[in-house]
Amino acid sequence: VDVLKRGGNAVDAAVAVGYALAVVYPAAGNLGGGGFMTIQLADGRKTFLDFREKAPLAATADMYLDKDGNVIKGLSTKGHLAVGVPGSVSGMEYAREKYGTMKRAALIAPSVQLAEKGFFLEQGDVDLLLTATKDFGEDPATAAIFLNKGQPYKAGDRLVQKDLARTLREVSNKGTDGFYKGWVAQAIADSSKAGKGIITTEDLAQYKTREMAPVE
Repeated sequence: VDVLKRGGNAVDAAVAVGYALAVVYPAAGNLGGGGFMTIQLADGRKTFLDFREKAPLAATADMYLDKDGNVIKGLSTKGHLAVGVPGSVSGMEYAREKYGTMKRAALIAPSVQLAEKGFFLEQGDVDLLLTATKDFGEDPATAAIFLNKGQPYKAGDRLVQKDLARTLREVSNKGTDGFYKGWVAQAIADSSKAGKGIITTEDLAQYKTREMAPVE
């Protein structure tokens, strides 16, 4: 609503909400994921953006199977090997540049604030986080953010995400290069390698959003 009041169009508003969800809805809205956008313009033109996560270059058809061809439980759903090359930043920037009207910094500013200063958790937020308490505890980096000194957050607590604020600020300053190149890309690749994942800086550098005609 704020974006629309400031003269932005629906795509501007959607992009601003997309970045904000990366902060306030960690279970689903995030910079490490991807998505789709179906757009119908005022003149009736329709288009579709695919910025879904992609398989890393080193991925293989049988990477989640054991030597007997059976699925290794959890390997495709948990841990660094389960992660695809993220498309969210590419997709939102593509949409904003081609179909939006506002400057990137203006649309990302609210999410930077939410990450930097934090936001108060409601019961629904806490309930969602509680479903993953055990998983958070198994990864120190995640526990440092999504657990409160090792304990689950409670309604009314403030969730602050300083590293996410730094990443969002880098995207705000440099656009897609602030995520798919530079220190952010290096940090993603380093984390992947440390966790026996296969995403590299090359995977990130070559990510592209696809635009095509929607199915009708």
